[in-house]
Amino acid sequence: MDTTGTDDTAAFASYQSAFSEPPGYLNFASFGPPSSRVADRLADLLHTAGHASSDAMAHLQGEELRARSAFSRLTGFPLDRVGLTGSTSLGLFQVAFGLARGTVLVGAGEFPSNHYPWLRTAEAGRARIALIGEPGTQMTPDAVARSLGDDTVAVSVSAVDFRTGYRADLAGIREVIGPDRLLVVDGIQAFGVVDAAWAPADVLISGAQKWVRGAWGVAGIAMSEQALARLEPVLTGWTGVADAYRYDGEEHAPLPGAGRFSISNLSPYATGAFAEALELMESVGVAAIEGLVSTHAQALITQLDDAGVPVLSPRDRAERAGIVVAGVRGRAEEAHAALAAAGITATRHGDSRIRLSVHATTRSEALGEAAGVLAGFV
Repeated sequence: MDTTGTDDTAAFASYQSAFSEPPGYLNFASFGPPSSRVADRLADLLHTAGHASSDAMAHLQGEELRARSAFSRLTGFPLDRVGLTGSTSLGLFQVAFGLARGTVLVGAGEFPSNHYPWLRTAEAGRARIALIGEPGTQMTPDAVARSLGDDTVAVSVSAVDFRTGYRADLAGIREVIGPDRLLVVDGIQAFGVVDAAWAPADVLISGAQKWVRGAWGVAGIAMSEQALARLEPVLTGWTGVADAYRYDGEEHAPLPGAGRFSISNLSPYATGAFAEALELMESVGVAAIEGLVSTHAQALITQLDDAGVPVLSPRDRAERAGIVVAGVRGRAEEAHAALAAAGITATRHGDSRIRLSVHATTRSEALGEAAGVLAGFV
């Protein structure tokens, strides 16, 4: 989106004015502070529930369709192949238990939420897990290709690596695994700030609480026709079946689309917050958000370079998103405390890494301040 036009400039000004995180907040990869619009929507839904009018339930339940519709528009998946679940982790569990056999390739450095579902399904005698590389190994198409076997049925990968900010080449991975294996994508570190083509994914799952800035308690899940055909609805509840409100004591058939992965009714407060956050993103476009995030990340890398602080994230704009990791060997605890004392919120990983993450609303002055603090710990 070209923000130089009058309408676009006004839309982006409205978008930015909806947020009020502290100037030193550089921790969006951990939690994205919601907008005033999300807060207002939550207040409205609580007011509706509190007054419990005759149409309150219908009003509250309508938030789920709002969220699904927005997630469908933003991902490009048809509405009937878009559902909601409680979190990214829960969605991954549902997918993992849906595979009855075969081997699933997962990066050894993935966030644990992309390990445990596959470990548990293997323990249950269903699909097995095979780890690629070690922590820090990038899930490139070449790394995936070297690990493929005749019994490989799926690859599960993060669209953006939580540890380094590396942006996976989903199209490249799709090409090397072929059309018959499933590509499962954990999108939580990318969705909302990466203007990606999600079509290569057979399954895309993204929670609302990070870059989407929609708070906890809900995640979008989108599926290809192949995924719907191949994944058994093992972890499906009463809301994921046909005629859910016909209480006849019989087992009902799963719904035909992604709705079959519903377990129970979700909180209308969570779905309403998600819908509001997604629609706010749509008001300016993900491409515009990505452009600012990329600019801020590059500026942060430059500031760290000027301060002599090692950068452990990819430098190529095409290979990174909003995460920039600084190396402070053996001094991360001290550095993290010093950043906090300076009003800068970041994440410490181990004893040698500080993860900084920027958004479209990040104040540029915070980047130099963070680099200045970290310079004392190199």
